[in-house]
Amino acid sequence: MDMRELTPERPRPIHYLDNDDPEALSPRAKAWRMVRLLALVVVLGGFVALVGLALLFWTAGRTPREWAPFLQQASTEQPEPMSGLTRAIASFLMGQDRMVLASDASAPRVAGASPDRSGPVSGTRIVPVSSTQEIVDALESAHPGDVVLLRPGTYGISGPPLRLARPGSPEAPIVLRSERLGDAVIESDAVEAVLVLAPFWRIENLVFKGVCARADDCDHAIHVAGAATDVVIRNNRIEDFNAHIKVNGDDSVFPDRGQIAGNTLIDTAPRAARVPMASIDLVAASDWRISDNLIADFVRAGGPAPTYGAYAKGAGENNVFERNVVICEWRLAAPRGAGVGGQHVGLSLGGGGTDPEVRRDKGQTGFEQIGGSLRDNLIASCSDDGIYLNKAARTVVDRNTVLDTAGIDSRFVETSATVTANIVDGALRSRDGAALQGWDNDAPWLLTLFFGSHPQRGYYRDPAHLDLAWRRVPQPPSEQTKRADLCNRPRTTLAPAGAFETYAACQGSGTAEMKAPVK
Repeated sequence: MDMRELTPERPRPIHYLDNDDPEALSPRAKAWRMVRLLALVVVLGGFVALVGLALLFWTAGRTPREWAPFLQQASTEQPEPMSGLTRAIASFLMGQDRMVLASDASAPRVAGASPDRSGPVSGTRIVPVSSTQEIVDALESAHPGDVVLLRPGTYGISGPPLRLARPGSPEAPIVLRSERLGDAVIESDAVEAVLVLAPFWRIENLVFKGVCARADDCDHAIHVAGAATDVVIRNNRIEDFNAHIKVNGDDSVFPDRGQIAGNTLIDTAPRAARVPMASIDLVAASDWRISDNLIADFVRAGGPAPTYGAYAKGAGENNVFERNVVICEWRLAAPRGAGVGGQHVGLSLGGGGTDPEVRRDKGQTGFEQIGGSLRDNLIASCSDDGIYLNKAARTVVDRNTVLDTAGIDSRFVETSATVTANIVDGALRSRDGAALQGWDNDAPWLLTLFFGSHPQRGYYRDPAHLDLAWRRVPQPPSEQTKRADLCNRPRTTLAPAGAFETYAACQGSGTAEMKAPVK
């Protein structure tokens, strides 16, 4: 007897034909299995490609938001479908890095112009004016101590600028102002509205509006030049100019020791300008203090040329930017293609560079700035660097909050900087031989930005609304400073890195008097 006949065959499970035997699968089941396998391959391949691209981009030392415009431009020279793929990568990188501000995001009230900070009218002689011609006449005959007081109304400038050419004195500056911010509006469709050529002038409580049909024609609201030293520009609202405030030398004479304090500098629409754009454009002047300003929405309507919130360049010395709020894209969103906008830089020492013949030293030293400081500033929502140092020697960058920008960038061998106790939502880097010495900075690892990781944003309750109350308080830095913070409050021993200790103090009524400059 065949023993095999006595050993019954083990029955197979009822589901055997459906799942265990590939040869027994139906054509439909085989197709689904192949689809799942291909999907797994695509997912794994995409992940590997993403990691590979991130590592490749990371090795170049640029953030995702900086790669995106480069790729977008490259796509215009590629055939389809490569062009579409490149645009998709650019859009993806921008999405990993940018934070879209909410439409109702609010800036801290501590910075910028306010009617409550208009101050009293005081001088040896009050000269009230109620027409543009009366302003011209008063300025031509002004003496030290005069206050040219604009009565409430709108004043038009369409030809030559208002010339402030009569000198004041240290004890008795000449003042051009309205009694209260908002009373007097100067509408200009000229290249510049006010030209300051003499020392010891104060311009305060005025509203300037650029109303040119062509953006290139409204260049400056206030232009300070040559011998105009010791000028104070305070508590003005200035909108829709290419360089709201311009400062520069003239024939080796430089307007030093000025102050730009507590102003609001803003544009109401993207500007189709072909000229340089910087809300504060300071060239070759020294010892300026730029403080407590709100600078926002300096957005170019088209073209690759960068725009700046403010810069000092041209071999000036000891210029200070402190307690400013800079929001590159606040009410205005940059015009974008495939999610890519223009290049907007917050604050800079060096800007994009200066022609040697325009520099204070005629280019002999190679420096753009010497001994400058950027401290206690809040800089947010910039498509490019929050702080950019270009050939800036002996620079101090201390206790700034840099949110949703490419970070802090120092460049070229002429740059040397001490960078301390900043909160940086972006890269902290030096390039092309720049010497950067830093400690107590809170910044992410650059590679993590390519995967959408922004741990510094997690410190704040709602950064997209600029609600920067602490959700989680960073550790205090190793060194304490007694200098007032962005909110004009003295820091305690437990103050964390960054521009402020308690953000609620920045959201007060705005009635506090402007703090005196730190010497």
